Amino acid sequence: MKMIKFFTTTLFLLVISAALALGNEEFFGDWTGELATPQGNLPLIVTIMEDETGALSAVLESPAQAPGQKIPITSISIEENTLSFSIQAIGASYVGTWDAAEKHWVGTFKQGIEFPLILKRGVPEPNPIIEGMDGVWEGSVSRNNVELRLVLRVETTDQGTNPTFDAPDFGAFGLPVSNFSKDGEKVQFSVPAATGQFDGTLTDENTLFGTWAVAGQDDAEITFARTKMTTERQEPDRPQTPKEPFGYTVEEVSFENKTAEGVKLAGTLTLPEGEGPFPAAILISGSGPQDRDESIMGHKPFLVLSDYLTKNGIAVLRYDDRGFGGSTGDFTAATSEDFASDANAAVTYLMTRPEINNNAIGLVGHSEGGLIAPISAVNNKDIGYIVLLAGPGTNLDHLILSQRRLMGASQGVSKEDLDRTEPVFVKILSAVKTSTSKDEAIAQVTRLLTPKALEALGVPENQKDQVVKSFTSPWYRYFMKHKPVAYLSQVKVPVLAINGSLDQQVPAVENLAAIRAALANNTDATVLELEGLNHLFQTAETGAIGEYFDIPETFAPSALELVANWINARF
Repeated sequence: MKMIKFFTTTLFLLVISAALALGNEEFFGDWTGELATPQGNLPLIVTIMEDETGALSAVLESPAQAPGQKIPITSISIEENTLSFSIQAIGASYVGTWDAAEKHWVGTFKQGIEFPLILKRGVPEPNPIIEGMDGVWEGSVSRNNVELRLVLRVETTDQGTNPTFDAPDFGAFGLPVSNFSKDGEKVQFSVPAATGQFDGTLTDENTLFGTWAVAGQDDAEITFARTKMTTERQEPDRPQTPKEPFGYTVEEVSFENKTAEGVKLAGTLTLPEGEGPFPAAILISGSGPQDRDESIMGHKPFLVLSDYLTKNGIAVLRYDDRGFGGSTGDFTAATSEDFASDANAAVTYLMTRPEINNNAIGLVGHSEGGLIAPISAVNNKDIGYIVLLAGPGTNLDHLILSQRRLMGASQGVSKEDLDRTEPVFVKILSAVKTSTSKDEAIAQVTRLLTPKALEALGVPENQKDQVVKSFTSPWYRYFMKHKPVAYLSQVKVPVLAINGSLDQQVPAVENLAAIRAALANNTDATVLELEGLNHLFQTAETGAIGEYFDIPETFAPSALELVANWINARF
């Protein structure tokens, strides 16, 4: 239930393989392409190098998001006029074919979804240098009595002046800005991801006043105030993030999913002090490619949870999703059922560890992880319990519509606009849910995304293909067809299901009611709504996504204690 992250700053060791099929002059050096993403057009620079032994290496740069930051490419090969590389740190990969006539690579970049990408020799032209605008500019607009924060970040480097845009209350950071200009005191820019346009004037050197226009909404006046002269981000306060010494054993581990080709999962096993054998918890993350800590908005919920459980006598295994971080495999082709097989592989691995009580291995799944855990539990007799942290209980099309209404209201969308656009979503979700093949789903969604429907959804026409791909990916099609109750009703092991009362992504009342009904015949099922907690189990005020980053707390102590006590009471 999380937004796709296009790039992260985590760096991993370089693994190199190459079989050269082209002359050196053809592929060494810089290659540039542009992704047409829902967030806007993103230029990428791939730099391919060769060391003295003839081994290839490469780095990736996203100059619009992080100018100057070079992300190591994990593996790269050129074989039979095909360029392939993967970047496990961000869960991305590319396969392209050499076009001899045009002398460029034509291929597909994958990161959660697929994007066509042509890589041409050279680097992008530097942006124009715009004097006097560097720094952080903060403002807000009011929509239906909701104040929505907007942040413009401007940085000038040797690649010119590079602006990016944050909309914290939408959970959006580092959005590309286009058409940024300054003529005297007049300043203009647009944010394609938000279909937003700013037109204003510098009233003094630190104040920018003007109009913020978004497609389908009334224009709003906004004042941006420059709060900092640099764009350097300050580390957020996260007091619960554990620091060494931990007081328990921390071991880096890896294990194969032998039911899936090329999937080797990398993770961290933490073992309590003492001899054991210990009960164990395997943590399963929510949707989108996630690292082992389930990192989000400066928080590391799984790191905090594993620290607490381990200090309370429970061993914990957490791992990077397939194709992400240190794990191999293709995330883009995987469904929730595939992720359930990864969880089962984690169970199999723990069964080999003498420190673990084989009768007390359980799964703790957050959000989509709470959908995955019951799939695993139904098919794996070695699972001793499951904990569902904001796990879905209703059918997924219903969940998405409920989520959309709650989140939309907290982001200033009027009830009238939600009512007006909901029929478009209903038709698309129904088409995906009832389709019998990928081709049928693509045809149906393409037909439904008329110019009028795209306008209602606030999607530019040039992003239609990406929207179709998102709705018809293997993961989304499985997600729409999945019925959580069908699996929950078959789970016979102990179950703890908890939801925050302020959860806007998996609404507590309706989902817990469905889970409670599905577990009616389970002799050890605990289903609880936790007052005042959001989707991340933080103590919150409204539950809106915009609060996630602002709240210093990562995981409410009361929820941590509840999970640990529940497990220990049974094992």
